[in-house]
Order: sequence, then structure tokens, then C-alpha cells
Amino acid sequence: MTHFLDHAATMPMRQVAIDAWVTHAQALNPGSQYGSGRQARSVLDTARERIAELLGADPIEVIFTASGTEADNLAVTGLYAASPLDRIITTPIEHPAVLATVRATGATVDLLPVDAGGHVHDLSLLDTPAALVACMWANNETGAIQPVASIVEAAGETPVHVDAVQVAGRLPIDFHALGATTLAASAHKFGGPRGAGLLLTRRSPAPLPVLHGGGQERGIRPGTLDVASAAAIAAALEEAVGEMDAEILRLSGLRDRLRSGICELVPDVIVHTAEPALPGHLHLSFPGAEGDSLIMLLDQAGIEASTGSACSSGVNRASDVLLAAGVSDYVARGAVRFTLGRETTDETVDAVLAVIADVVSRARLAGMAG
Repeated sequence: MTHFLDHAATMPMRQVAIDAWVTHAQALNPGSQYGSGRQARSVLDTARERIAELLGADPIEVIFTASGTEADNLAVTGLYAASPLDRIITTPIEHPAVLATVRATGATVDLLPVDAGGHVHDLSLLDTPAALVACMWANNETGAIQPVASIVEAAGETPVHVDAVQVAGRLPIDFHALGATTLAASAHKFGGPRGAGLLLTRRSPAPLPVLHGGGQERGIRPGTLDVASAAAIAAALEEAVGEMDAEILRLSGLRDRLRSGICELVPDVIVHTAEPALPGHLHLSFPGAEGDSLIMLLDQAGIEASTGSACSSGVNRASDVLLAAGVSDYVARGAVRFTLGRETTDETVDAVLAVIADVVSRARLAGMAG
């Protein structure tokens, strides 16, 4: 039996999302004026309205995209283009969808520092205006929840983009209460279809278009809309939000049992996940073992997890997120990320605890790559 513990990377599609997608898979172009087009538009409008209600936004603020990555790109590039300023403030722990996009603008970039727990802690850079601030709500590797409300407040008139890809469907989101300018989410992280995402964007200031075409989605993301995916996003998000409170408690309990069990069974474990953090995240290191070896051995034992680190030219290297938090290269290279979700049970935790000591022992025996 295989136990899936990589929910930060993706989540199996919810049956309600599959049903919604299949129901509307034959929907035609919602921009058409004849009957079938109006019918498709009605489905799209209903999905948009439901998503807006669930995320504390207005329907006009919901922009459908093909992924969370695209939503991040549209927000960062578009907000930068809309500003006369040439400075962007972000953090060293952002997902590449934000960091690579920020670098591609050519702007002067200032990084908000993070503490040993991976949390942004010094907001003094926000005292000086910038084209935009880009900060993730929760880190995809450690699960560290960032002080986005404080960042929005400290930014003042500077637009703020929030990457909420790891938060949507896992923690409550109220876009209006948060006060951010834009917010990105990805459907497959909460059980919707892969290849679908959304961007919440205020009426003003709004990102300038990166793509050009027929003017759909307020001109911010033109192109014929995927009605079936929009319906599936709404269905998945509604179910995720409905079970959220119970899942936060359940996953926190399972995560804590997994963490304590690993620390009891394996010597010299370093835990990187520090509160406040997402309830299903557990990121830790086993110094002396290579992350890739650990993942391979876990996979052979039927445990699917990840290192949470980047891979460059086929050579494993330490996670930039951990390095930014002051973790040594040696320790960071032995990192493993277990992320729990709606399919995770006590049996899953038991399966990991049954093999983890042997897996780490064998990986440490193999040693570190040169």
C-alpha cells in the first residue's frame, strides 16, 4: 500500500470537482451571445460568485487562470508595470513563481529577512515606498505562516501581492479584510483540477495586462475561459472550506504525533517547522543523510514524500528556504517534507513510524554526495 504525504505539492482531485468538471465539460464559449453561450456564461458566473463568497471578495475581483504560477506572474509583472517606481520588496523564501518573476522584471529587489523559524520578522524595509510587495501567506516547504496582515498594514499605499497557494482551502481567507491588492491560489492544492488557478485582484490599483487579446477577465487574463474547470474549482473550494475547521484539528493532531514519533525513534533530528505553521506541514532534517536517498528509500517502503529542495543540473542542493533561515548547507541537504491532507489517517502515520528509523539509518550509512 502506498501512503501519500506530499499534499503541499498536490492533492488528489475531489469527487465533487470531478463531477462538476464532467457535468460542464461540453460547455461552449461563454463569450458567445446565443443560447449555449449564455448557458455556459451562467455556469461561469455562478462559479465566480461562489468563489468570491468563499474568499471574501467581489465576483468582479475573481480572475480565472491556468495555475497559481500564472496568477503570481500576472500579479507581480502587472503591478510592477503599473507603477512608476523601480523597487520590489519580497522575501528570500518565496516560491520560484514569485522570486523568478520578480528577478525577471529587472527591478531593484529588497528582501525582508526571516528568523530561524522561517518567519518574516523585520518590516522596516516597508517604510520606503515600492512598486509592490510580494509575500507568501504560508511557506510551501516549512509551512511557516507569514504575518501578511501586518505586512499589508505596514506597506501603506504600496500594493501587496499575497501568494496564498498553500493557504487556500486550508485556512480561512477574507480578501477584503486582509486588504491585499492581489492574491493567488491554485486549484489542485485544495482538490480541484490541475491546470487551473485564480487571481483575486482589487479594482484599483490593478495589474496592467501581461497578455493581450479579447479582453476577457477584465483584460488581465484574456482568452476563452474554461467553464468546466471554473465549476470544478468552485465545487472543490466549497467542500474544502466546509471541512476546514475539523481538518485543522485533525491534521494538527496527526502532524504532532508524526513529529514526536520520529523524534523518539531517530537520533539527531532537526525540526524546521515552527509555529505558526500550516496544520499539515512537517519539515525536518536528518543530518548525515542525503535528502534524495531518504526520498528514494521512503518510496521503496511505500511512503511518498519530498525533500522540499530545488534540483539544479541533476545535483541535489540545499533548500534556499532553509538557508535563508540560517540552516547550514550540511543540515539542509538532509531535509524531508511530510505534508498531510484529507487522505492522511493514523494508519499513514503508523506506516511512516514503522520504517523511518531504518530508512534514516540506511541513508546515513550511504553518506552525503560529494
